[in-house]
Amino acid sequence: MIGIVPGKLGEDAEKTKAALAERLGITQEAINRKLQASWVKDDLFVPIAYLGKNQANIDYSDLPGVLRKQEKARVYPLGEAAAHLSGYIREATAEEIAGRSDHLYGPGDLIGRAGSEQVYEDVLRGRDGKRISIVDATGKTREILAESAPVNGRDVRLTIDADLQISLYEAIREDAGTAVALQPKTGEILALVSSPAYDPNAFITGMSDEQWDAWNLNPDKPFLNRFTKLYSPGSAFKPITAAAGLELGVSYAEKTREIKGLRWSKDSSWGSYYVTRVKDSPKVNLREALLYSDNIYFAQEALEIGADAFLKETGKFLSNVNPNMTYPFPKASLSNHGIKNEIQLADSGYGQGEVVMTPLHLALAYTPFLNDGVLIPPVLDYQEGDAVGSSGISVISADTAKLIQSMLADVVNNPGGTGYGAKIKGIELAGKTGTAELKNKKEQKGQENGWLVTFDTAESKLLIAIMVEGVEGRGGSGYVVKKARPVLEEYYSK
Repeated sequence: MIGIVPGKLGEDAEKTKAALAERLGITQEAINRKLQASWVKDDLFVPIAYLGKNQANIDYSDLPGVLRKQEKARVYPLGEAAAHLSGYIREATAEEIAGRSDHLYGPGDLIGRAGSEQVYEDVLRGRDGKRISIVDATGKTREILAESAPVNGRDVRLTIDADLQISLYEAIREDAGTAVALQPKTGEILALVSSPAYDPNAFITGMSDEQWDAWNLNPDKPFLNRFTKLYSPGSAFKPITAAAGLELGVSYAEKTREIKGLRWSKDSSWGSYYVTRVKDSPKVNLREALLYSDNIYFAQEALEIGADAFLKETGKFLSNVNPNMTYPFPKASLSNHGIKNEIQLADSGYGQGEVVMTPLHLALAYTPFLNDGVLIPPVLDYQEGDAVGSSGISVISADTAKLIQSMLADVVNNPGGTGYGAKIKGIELAGKTGTAELKNKKEQKGQENGWLVTFDTAESKLLIAIMVEGVEGRGGSGYVVKKARPVLEEYYSK
């Protein structure tokens, strides 16, 4: 820690502060703000910045009033890889101090500003000790009138697998995207990744204006937490529509639809609106529709199911995000205000329309396919024993779950499947890709977000959902499959 004792700055205080600012890579104004705090006195040490590793050997001995102190500091060992999960701490503002009814904060105290630091602030923060005493003119204590011991904050232990967190981040660090990993039997969250990111340690050690601007002005928004953002799941939603149809008796594995061409519109009431697909197959059954990701098949399936039944059955997959989980996530939604017309219903059948989910919601929605139809709630706070994963709810039958799982295995293992690029020798994987297009008009070409949800079927050790923004012109969801493969290879090689 580098700080200043104001009364020892000497006659050329401004020159000293300017030199210190240059060596720390901060502005002189930032130093002045620290020195202008209401509690500052001439003989007190005023913390200015923690030193990063690259600053440890800088010499400050020639600067009067500038002192170096050894001090414990919060360190984020995963750095950028877990930035949005860990968050960071910063000095509490006057408004934050005044706004706390518990009166635990004072000038110079640190407070959680993002991520887990903010979510678990009241758990992590301890209480300062206090002493009221009578001292004589020399400063010697004569009598202690009242005293309270300091209380340490409590530890927070999460279910995150550090190696997997880093691996997933490295896979998408050059992209704008997000990834979630689960233990699908227990619901334990193994990774929560958002990219691009920032280094939370910089908020402890201090950062230059150039670094702040590089992050703050980046159009890909490194401070945006994408794993808590709602996205259209696109075709990754199709297994849920398929499961709903099977449960309602509307569909069965070999149910065949005759579809002509690459575009389809129900009738003239749709005007110029139509649904498209990428593979022209005159006859398509349910298994093939998932294998080739046929939008038209699932649009027709949703229409046959009907709006009310569709909302009820598919809504079951969104209903069990654990209300007791401390870390907040927005609610997934199938529609803003109900399904208004057939076009919206058709689009919803293949994960577009107004369907929005976080990557965590989507990953959880696949857990019934590995658990005989039981949807498993998420767990982020580490727990001991059988309590983990014990509160799942049944959303589909075991038979439906097994059938969907076998179809998703085809998506990865059949050379014609959209997820074939994720196939790894010796590992039994299943999954589904998706590409969600964002646009205002049918005729436009919009941004495409690519998805992959995949899991192993033999041991059910891992389920991951990865989304990358802006995959148009880069292979669509196939780009995401390529990103995921090294992560899967590394994980299953251990």
